[in-house]
Amino acid sequence: MAFVTRQFVRSLSSSSTAAASAKKIIIKHVTVIGGGLMGAGIAQVAAATGHTVMLVDQTEDILANSRKGIEESLRRVAKKKFAENPKAGDEFVEKTLSSISTSTDAASVVHSTDLVVEAIVENLKVKSELFKRLDKFAAEHTIFASNTSSLQITSIANATTRQDRFAGLHFFNPVPLMKLVEVIKTPMTSQKTFESLVDFSKALGKHPVSCKDTPGFIVNRLLVPYLMEAVRLYERGDASKEDIDTAMKLGAGYPMGPFELLDYVGLDTTKFILDGWHEMDSKNPLFQPSPSMNKLVAENKLGKKTGEGYYKYK
Repeated sequence: MAFVTRQFVRSLSSSSTAAASAKKIIIKHVTVIGGGLMGAGIAQVAAATGHTVMLVDQTEDILANSRKGIEESLRRVAKKKFAENPKAGDEFVEKTLSSISTSTDAASVVHSTDLVVEAIVENLKVKSELFKRLDKFAAEHTIFASNTSSLQITSIANATTRQDRFAGLHFFNPVPLMKLVEVIKTPMTSQKTFESLVDFSKALGKHPVSCKDTPGFIVNRLLVPYLMEAVRLYERGDASKEDIDTAMKLGAGYPMGPFELLDYVGLDTTKFILDGWHEMDSKNPLFQPSPSMNKLVAENKLGKKTGEGYYKYK
C-alpha cells in the first residue's frame, strides 16, 4: 500500500511539473537588441505598459540618440493623452523612461530576461550570429524573437538550441502608433512560446495576428506583390504611374497609390525584400525582379529619403 501511495504521489508530482513547464511565460522583463526606429519603438511601448526594458546597441552614442527619440515620442503621446493634466503627462514620461536601461553588451544583460527581441540589420548571417552568442548566456526560459520583415524565422532559429522558444514578432513602423503585430510560429515553436508572445503583444496594447513562417508573413506577402504588379503594369506601358496611383486611391480607397507608397517606404527596402524572396523561390512570378526599380536603386534614387524615386521631391 505504501508503495502504491508513493507511486501515486510521484505521479502527481511529475504531472504538476509537466503542467508547470507547459504554462505560459508571463513576460515582464524585455531585452531589445537594436536602438534604431523599430527597436526604440518596441522599447518605448514595452516600458509604457509596465515592462522593465533593457535596450542594447553597439555604442553609447546610438543609445543616447535612441533614448532622446523615445523621450520626444513619449512627450508627443503624453501631450495628446494627458491634454487636460500636463503634470500627469510629465509623470507618465518620467516613469516610462525610468523603466528603460541601456547597455552595449548584449551577452551580459540577457541572463535574467524573459524575452529577447531583435531589431537589427536585415542580414541573416548577422542575426544568426547574434542569437547563437546570446543563446549561451540567456536563461533557459527566455524566449527569443526576431522583428525581421523579410527573412525566414526558422533559418535564424536554427542558429540556437532553443528552436521551441523562438518565434517571429513583427511590429510595424511607427511602433507606438501601429496596432498590428504579426506573431510568427515556426514548425518548432512551442504552443507555450506562441501563446506567451500573443499575450505579450496584447499587454502592449497591440492586436496580434498569427502566421506560419512563410515569406513576408501576411502584410508584406500581400503588399509587396501588389506594389510590384503596379510597377510591372507601368513597365509594360499599360498605364502611367500617375494614373495607376490615382486609380488605386479613387477606385480602391487606398490613402496612397503604389508608387507613392514605394517611394515612401524606400525602393531599396522593397528591392531587398523582393531579392530575398527571389533567391528562395526564383520561379515564382510574384518574386521576379523589376528592371526599373533595379535601375533607380543603382542610381541611389531610393524615394523620398533621397529626393527622388519614381517621383521627384523638392
